[in-house]
Amino acid sequence: MNVPLINLPFKNRYLELGDGFYEKCKPLAVADPVLIKFNEELAGELGLSADDHDEQHLAEVFSGNVIHDTSEPLAMVYAGHQFGHFNPQLGDGRAIYLGELDRVDGASLDIQLKGSGRTRYSRGGDGRSALGPVLREYLLSEAMHQLHVPTTRALAAVLTGEQVVREQMVAGAVMTRVASSFIRIGSFQYFAMKNDVQSIKALADYVIDRNYPDMVDAANPYIAMFESVVLRQADLIAQWMQLGFIHGVMNTDNMSVAGETIDYGPCAFMDFFDHNQVYSSIDQNGRYAYSAQPGIGLWNLSRLAESLLPLFDDDSDKGVELAQEILEKYITRYSGAWLTGFRAKCGLRSIADVNPEEDQALLAALLDAMADNQADFTLTFYHLSQLDAKTNEKDMALRELFAKPEAIDAWLLRWRQRLSRESTNDDERQASMQSINPVYIPRNHQVEAAIRAAEDHNDFSVFHVLYDVLQKPYERQQGKDDYMMPPKPDEVVQATFCGT
Repeated sequence: MNVPLINLPFKNRYLELGDGFYEKCKPLAVADPVLIKFNEELAGELGLSADDHDEQHLAEVFSGNVIHDTSEPLAMVYAGHQFGHFNPQLGDGRAIYLGELDRVDGASLDIQLKGSGRTRYSRGGDGRSALGPVLREYLLSEAMHQLHVPTTRALAAVLTGEQVVREQMVAGAVMTRVASSFIRIGSFQYFAMKNDVQSIKALADYVIDRNYPDMVDAANPYIAMFESVVLRQADLIAQWMQLGFIHGVMNTDNMSVAGETIDYGPCAFMDFFDHNQVYSSIDQNGRYAYSAQPGIGLWNLSRLAESLLPLFDDDSDKGVELAQEILEKYITRYSGAWLTGFRAKCGLRSIADVNPEEDQALLAALLDAMADNQADFTLTFYHLSQLDAKTNEKDMALRELFAKPEAIDAWLLRWRQRLSRESTNDDERQASMQSINPVYIPRNHQVEAAIRAAEDHNDFSVFHVLYDVLQKPYERQQGKDDYMMPPKPDEVVQATFCGT
């Protein structure tokens, strides 16, 4: 094309690891790319300016039709446990890595096209993405960012002008996603399976350099890196739990070593609370149910520990002992993060004369009451954030969420007794609660409505309006009350899908 390329000064440090870590491959050109969405805010963080380029040029670049001359595209190889069963070779089957871009603050981010065509690792798939999963990931990943949860980000979404075959012929699309790292637990498992300690070390050095530079001077940088991964993962999953988020497919190849939420497939935010809620159509036995997520996080990290053991100590028994000590820190870190987060959601502070077990029991009682009464997760905490500590005059909106309002009445009595032991005033407490309890989440039925309008009617207005609402999740927006509400019976989404 005879137009100036948008400024994309890629670095390619991953290439230095060698051929065994990837396959060089370019995106397959698409027939008629059309820009759906370009993330101007994220582009600004990357120092990119689209001012001199029209939408058609952006569509060509972010569909993969035009590759910047500083990029050397590749597909990464990795393995992974999928629903507990080990698959020795997975890899980027429908994603192509373009390289790193520096943010204006000096950090470096990885850029990847998802849905950009077949690679060596496609395992018989077409390497393409349907439009629906692209819109879902765009909405959910950017919503997570606004909810202050570490996550991959969406830079662009582009229609390809081609159809892909799923249950039926549907529109194809490509998403450009951005991450601190696309290295997964399964990336280390691939080389551990081959007993390739040299490659495990090289990959660990790369991760330390990119994501944990403070660990370089540690007595054992690999142990320090592992501990950092463990603690980040504990914090991340605690945040998921505090938002009612269910990842849906916590395979080891879907878990980032950078501590970010990655691979938005059959994920969902809960409406009516259920400890054992599952949405994923492929999770038949509830392995990745809401309440199972913390335990699965530990299981996955144990698989990472097994892969890294040769780097921990020449004595394998000593290495196992070191790994176990760090994994025990996951349990402590997660429990603390869960308690701190749910205390804050309920306006409680850690005070000297209240032991943690007492607050733990109070918070667990609320969740049990929500589950027993089909209360909406997000609205329960939102309405709780409006209440006064000494009067029940504002309780009605919260009571209406519960099939048996007396259940929440009993809990609110305990809650107010607990608040009476603190000195925080209502205004201060409510402001704090409202800063962390969202009004709006990407509800399944609303995401589905955006997908249906786009796929069935080529109408992207529903997507754009929902996206805009989700950019301010903690602010009550005039005329947007419908976006607060749980689904009507005929709108309930029973299952979500991975899109492959």
